[in-house]
Amino acid sequence: MNTATALAANPLWYATRAGGTVALLLLTATVVLGIAVGGKGAPRRIGRFEVGLLHRNLAVLTLAFLALHIATAVLDPFVHLDWAAAVAPFGASYRPLWLGLGTVAFDLLLAVLATSALRLRLGRGRWKAVHWLAYAAWPLALFHAAGTGSDTRLPLQLWLYAGCLATVVVAVWWRLYRAGPGRTVPRLTAALAAAVVPVLVAAFLATGPLQPGWSHRAAALSLTALGGIR
Repeated sequence: MNTATALAANPLWYATRAGGTVALLLLTATVVLGIAVGGKGAPRRIGRFEVGLLHRNLAVLTLAFLALHIATAVLDPFVHLDWAAAVAPFGASYRPLWLGLGTVAFDLLLAVLATSALRLRLGRGRWKAVHWLAYAAWPLALFHAAGTGSDTRLPLQLWLYAGCLATVVVAVWWRLYRAGPGRTVPRLTAALAAAVVPVLVAAFLATGPLQPGWSHRAAALSLTALGGIR
């Protein structure tokens, strides 16, 4: 039985991919909502309480589907993952670099969840500083999905990644457009990130997952990169 046949016969693989894809969509929606309606971009016809409640509910749903994604991946005998790989990045035997990026994203989201529960004790300043980690988790999750997913080359999956990326970029530019004067450095940083991330994603896809033999190169590249770090 070849790899494709083995995956097709394994429902856990489908559950893992479905859970990860839905989690990426929900994380994108959470990030877009947080970016677009913050500051002067907040809608006038909808109260901040309703927007905040929707934002929190999307975040909770994201974590729920991430839990499904992780649980089915660990239970799937094909990749041989243990539960430690869910929280300790770059220690997995299967594509450790790309799986590790997903683990870091998950850890960042857990940090946001934990500090949100302690928001009153931490104070708004500290909580907001940690809350920004959710935005850092999004590109890590995108690279994790593209680098790890065995269905990255499928047109539907590529369009999904492109849609997520375009939506976040548009939200960033909308926020910059609606922002008032001041805070030059953060605004320039956000504008630079909105311009650079799509280029990096496109270059990565073109030279990596969309090329033949990526499944073997992904593992080798992971070991080389992590060996250099260590």
